[in-house]
Amino acid sequence: MSVVVSPYDVPYTHIQPYGKTKLPPSLSVWAAICNLWGYLSAKYSSITVDQSAFLALKSHITHDPHNFLATNWSTSTSVCSWINGVTCGSRHHRVTALNLSSMDLTGTIPSQLGNLSFLAWLDIYQNSFHGSLPIELTNLCRMKYLDFGNNSFNGEIPSWFGCFTELQGLDLNNFIGVIPSTLGNLSKLEALGLGGNQISSRIPNSLFKCKELKFLSLFNNSLEGSIPTEIGNLTLLDTLHLGSNYVKGKQFLVIVSFIFI
Repeated sequence: MSVVVSPYDVPYTHIQPYGKTKLPPSLSVWAAICNLWGYLSAKYSSITVDQSAFLALKSHITHDPHNFLATNWSTSTSVCSWINGVTCGSRHHRVTALNLSSMDLTGTIPSQLGNLSFLAWLDIYQNSFHGSLPIELTNLCRMKYLDFGNNSFNGEIPSWFGCFTELQGLDLNNFIGVIPSTLGNLSKLEALGLGGNQISSRIPNSLFKCKELKFLSLFNNSLEGSIPTEIGNLTLLDTLHLGSNYVKGKQFLVIVSFIFI
């Protein structure tokens, strides 16, 4: 499963001076210098926040067998010049994407990762991250793609995933409990991978509010009951994985091009 998302920047808003009064040339120069200093200070303090967040993540990594992070992530260079995993936007030089997939890393996710205010893409697929996910991740309001698959997280799927209203792709595994109804808030979601969890109970009707869904994988769980008729709302759905569950109701699946039950 893949959803292609291009990391992006939010347009910078310039604050225009009030009125039409012109400053004397000497004051204009100083005003320009002060404005430039203020802009650069804000810019570099922000990128310092990004760097601090990644260094916090690095400190939570207990096993990095290929030295992907040890040889690149340091305070001696700008975070935007780090080779492995980090992508910065060209306009604001803020981190927009983090890809640590298939690096054989072991560790936990620190709360500081929620400070990456420009992050739109987070992929840590196929590692050995464990523990719980910090609620501070809800600060990542630009997030469009989250892949936490093939890791060892524990606990229930956080209900606060419903806060990521810009999300287009979500992949999770190894969680327990039920599918939170708040996922129905993800109106832009195109791909949802919940296969390989330990999810029980029924498929919530709220999930079928995600009318942009094209790919839905719920295989290898303990879901039961009938497939809600609301699945007919997913007119764009072309792939549905329901294998290794206890659901029934194939008569509602005629809209799907590829069905795996």
